Amino acid sequence: MRAVFGYSALALGAVALDQWIKALVEEHLVMHQAVDILPFFALYRTYNTGVAFSMLSGAGDLPLIALSIAVIAFVLFLAARSTTDQAIARTGFALIVGGAIGNLIDRSLLGHVIDYFLFHTPVWSFAVFNLADVFISVGAAMVVLQEFLHWVRERGARRGD
Repeated sequence: MRAVFGYSALALGAVALDQWIKALVEEHLVMHQAVDILPFFALYRTYNTGVAFSMLSGAGDLPLIALSIAVIAFVLFLAARSTTDQAIARTGFALIVGGAIGNLIDRSLLGHVIDYFLFHTPVWSFAVFNLADVFISVGAAMVVLQEFLHWVRERGARRGD
């Protein structure tokens, strides 16, 4: 029960931090005007009506909201099936859920997601993204890492290592 509280607190903390930063971005950054932080990194306020890399931007709000809810439910289902020795994956699931809820709040209330991180060079730029996207990506990497570590242990046990 304590572990569930900890993972729930992590997810809620991710949502709160994401929403707080987005409020600051909305208040202090001018739309589509880069604020260079490093030669390759800027803050750049923009809106995304799609999902990752603006995919499905023409789908409309309701299908994307439904998709977000389905993804959150699926991740919660996977988290519930995980065992206590899968702490890395459980932490990843919490980050994924927190990030997905953060973006779902934007999409539900605003009709778009607020993005603001921009990696770039003089001739190239990566898709603009936000902290919720970072939580989702890091969380997914943690789930994959947990699976890889499990595979390594299983393989070693089969070989007698």
